[in-house]
Amino acid sequence: MIIQTSDKAVICETWATGWIAPIATVFVFVCSSINRRAALIVPVILLALVSSVEAGNREKVWVRSSVDQSEQPSYLILPAKYDPTAKPVPLLVSLHTWSGNLEQRNLELERAAERKGWIYLFPDFRGVNQQPLACGSATACQDILDAVEWVASKYQVDRQRIYLTGVSGGGHMTMLMVGRHPQPWAAASAWVGISDLRTWHARHATGKYGLMMQKCCGGKPGDRPGIDLQYRQRSPVTWLHRSLSVPLDIAAGVHDGHRGSVPIRQSLNAFNLIARAAQATPVSEQEILQLSRPDGRLDNPQATDQIMDASWGRKIYLRRRAAKSRVTIFEGGHEGIAEAAVAWLEKHTKAN
Repeated sequence: MIIQTSDKAVICETWATGWIAPIATVFVFVCSSINRRAALIVPVILLALVSSVEAGNREKVWVRSSVDQSEQPSYLILPAKYDPTAKPVPLLVSLHTWSGNLEQRNLELERAAERKGWIYLFPDFRGVNQQPLACGSATACQDILDAVEWVASKYQVDRQRIYLTGVSGGGHMTMLMVGRHPQPWAAASAWVGISDLRTWHARHATGKYGLMMQKCCGGKPGDRPGIDLQYRQRSPVTWLHRSLSVPLDIAAGVHDGHRGSVPIRQSLNAFNLIARAAQATPVSEQEILQLSRPDGRLDNPQATDQIMDASWGRKIYLRRRAAKSRVTIFEGGHEGIAEAAVAWLEKHTKAN
């Protein structure tokens, strides 16, 4: 919610819901009717109100790493109606983006978890992808597993319904986790994720993302075998053949790569690895090239490519399935759709 007074565009931005919104509106109306000095007080009052509301809902927790024994932070949000004496509830694990860290918010996803009565976990997994312990390292992966286990040991978590999702760099980590560590997840949803660091580096070699990958992996691909190994180990394409037990939803906006940083080929190639491992039909190279054009359309779409999906609220240009997983190319860019992610996840429960 953005609140703006009529005097010199004094803006206060907050994500509170419920009773905060009407109170904020009254504050703004009154203050803007008085003078600029009063209006400047509004952000301070609202921040105090928001802090008091969030204090009981969004809690920073610290989990000891099983790798290096350091204390690693996560945010935990219990649903308002959480009852420790009632039956276990699903756990939604949400992963931050490539350049994001623990302080990033996915408010739509948080609200969706609240509506469903799910526990929401947002781990840091070594923060921004600009140092060796981040960016899909074995340590970063273990941080996520450690955080999940910590929450499941302290709260009423339904271990048959632990869900994983992320956008961009979070999509990269979502795909990596279901490949390297498929066991905990009932289902996963990866949006506009990077599946192959080596080919993504080739696109961004001299830019910000290329330099960040070099910091994480120790240099450029081809510099020496050890560095090449780092790029492979941190790439989902190395591991996705092991993910067949996890229902994985892979999605990308058709304009990404033109207006965003991650071409849709990264998502389609990830799906194709799953398809080949499952002995299913992959998306053809010709179809990938057609969707990768600026206009991004299939010349001969299949029936599944023309499906209407109300949870997405977008036109779909390709949808294919293999094993328990699917891939969707939709009208959009470098983004995720929280409602669609939750709609996919809630369909699934682990068999054992």
